[in-house]
Amino acid sequence: MSKSKDRFPGFDAMNPMSWMGDFQKQAEKFRLPGVDIQAFIDWQRKDMEALTEANRTAFEGFKALAQRRNEIFQESIAQWQSALTSAGSTGGLSNQADVARQGFEKAIANFRELTEMEMQAHANAWKVLRDRMQQNMANLQELLTPKK
Repeated sequence: MSKSKDRFPGFDAMNPMSWMGDFQKQAEKFRLPGVDIQAFIDWQRKDMEALTEANRTAFEGFKALAQRRNEIFQESIAQWQSALTSAGSTGGLSNQADVARQGFEKAIANFRELTEMEMQAHANAWKVLRDRMQQNMANLQELLTPKK
């Protein structure tokens, strides 16, 4: 048995939302007037789904960022090796300065690209959470509206 199951009976490590079934069984024993347990369970399930989606979105964004960073590093190494080889054969100082300038411009462009990728990964993950919070506010408004 896993440690999480030992510490938290009914918690399935492969399905973190399994606790909701246990909660629902317990809540049904104490039927409270005016409380829709199923609506509460659905609300919590949607929150967990939104957190899972935000986590997946962030992971995918940062995975793409890391892959691109590795590609840029490999390209930079190849460019520097090529520059060193050509600098040794041509020996021209103006040629070396031109290669250095191009390398600097490429580094700035790469930095900009990586920054934009990181900002997009953050924005995508935050959008999932923001959308769910807006749904929660609408649900709360609905729950607090007196029924006729």
